[in-house]
Amino acid sequence: MNGVSSVSESDLERVVEAFYARVREDDRLGPIFNDAVQDWPEHLSRLTDFWSSVMLGSGRYKGQPVVAHLKHKSRLSPELFKRWLLLWNQTTGDLVAADAAAALQAKAAQIAESLQLAIFFRLPRHPMSCPAMDKDQQNGPAHHG
Repeated sequence: MNGVSSVSESDLERVVEAFYARVREDDRLGPIFNDAVQDWPEHLSRLTDFWSSVMLGSGRYKGQPVVAHLKHKSRLSPELFKRWLLLWNQTTGDLVAADAAAALQAKAAQIAESLQLAIFFRLPRHPMSCPAMDKDQQNGPAHHG
């Protein structure tokens, strides 16, 4: 069993509420979240919808998480994502059955990786060149015989 079937809506509500209570009190994450979120009850409802959508397929969440996080790019770092995951793992481990916690933790790790790639990873503006191709282009077409 992958644990997803043991996750309920009430589990998600409890986890989201407890997790973000911890985030708000955290010395590193708290200042960022508390500055960014103006209406905590509405935000917690939206985050519960998000987790319901990703874990249970409810389709209730209609937002754009990457866009929301890009607004705060200057304050984010990979270390803060690690801290977020640590608190998430502690909270899920404390509040739900082990198989449900494992499923929630695996999904959170995927989400954190995806957000970090979207926020921090950028391809160079010019494609990297291949030395063999550069040499062929400099010498022109090959002449045989």
